[in-house]
Amino acid sequence: MVRAGFTLGELAEALQARLDGDPARVVVGVAPLDSAGPDEISFLTDPRYRDAARSSRAGALLVPADTADLPGALLRCVAPQQALIDLLRLFHPPAPAPAGVDRTAVVAADARVDPTAAVGPLSVVEAGAVIGPGVRLHALVHVGPGVEIGEATVVYPHVSLRDGVRVGRRVVIHAGAVLGADGFGFAFDGSAHRKIPQVGGVVIEDDVEIGANTTIDRATFGDTIIRRGTKIDNLVQIGHNVEVGAHSLLAAQVGVAGSSRLGRGVVLAGQVGVSHHATVGDGVVAGGQTGIRGEVEAGARIWGTPARPASELKRIVVAEGRLPELLRRVRALEQQLEQLAARLGDAGPAGGRGD
Repeated sequence: MVRAGFTLGELAEALQARLDGDPARVVVGVAPLDSAGPDEISFLTDPRYRDAARSSRAGALLVPADTADLPGALLRCVAPQQALIDLLRLFHPPAPAPAGVDRTAVVAADARVDPTAAVGPLSVVEAGAVIGPGVRLHALVHVGPGVEIGEATVVYPHVSLRDGVRVGRRVVIHAGAVLGADGFGFAFDGSAHRKIPQVGGVVIEDDVEIGANTTIDRATFGDTIIRRGTKIDNLVQIGHNVEVGAHSLLAAQVGVAGSSRLGRGVVLAGQVGVSHHATVGDGVVAGGQTGIRGEVEAGARIWGTPARPASELKRIVVAEGRLPELLRRVRALEQQLEQLAARLGDAGPAGGRGD
């Protein structure tokens, strides 16, 4: 749903911004600097785009409080990035979902669905499941036996929550995610790989967001745990018995192998791989495609495979770029040495003292 428009005065009040411009002017949408028109508001949250802001046709700009030398109406904010989030929510509030169970949904007789929850078309809620207040299950969601979903959580289509998964409050789970599939555990008996029963669970704490087609495996024993406030991108794999600390960020295609521990505020960029039983300390930041094994101390900035300090790897990358030149120089030096050796050889005994 999109709001028809706001006056700049209304936006200034809602965003706690200081307005330089006409408070009666109406804007009907939010758009990037290069495409915004006179009836839209745009934003400058990064000084690198100041030139684009100067040339923008936007009717108003959301800017940092100390911004100078920009034309047009300005809404000055102490925290422009946070103000932009609020601005987008004003223009694009979530569509309300009518409470109740769709007539095509299948809900077990002993499942408990709060009267304020919404269960979408063709969803399945199995025995003993608990759906909390204000929960929204979109179409084709599968909620397994004994699953618990906390207040105001949103679950998008084709999500599967396997038996015993526990989901906290205000969690967002995007389409196609699977929580509680079996952990990958097998033991070879000499003739075949025997499956180790995966009898644990999955716990998702409050305010977590889980991206599309992400998978979080159940524990062998105990629980796989995603702590509060963590945000997980699309196509991420979390193995059995992993614990991800609070307020961590895991980008697309990250893989975390079984029994690993990630601390609080860890950031893993795209395609980072974490080996089994690894321990990653609080506040670690790993660059894209880093391979992590063993233990990484808190606060480290790492990159590469195997992981090493990012500053060290940057020097290695720069040195790699010089390898062709260095090889040419080494070959030239080798040729000079060969020529020098040949000249010394030709000189032979005549170059020395006689008896």
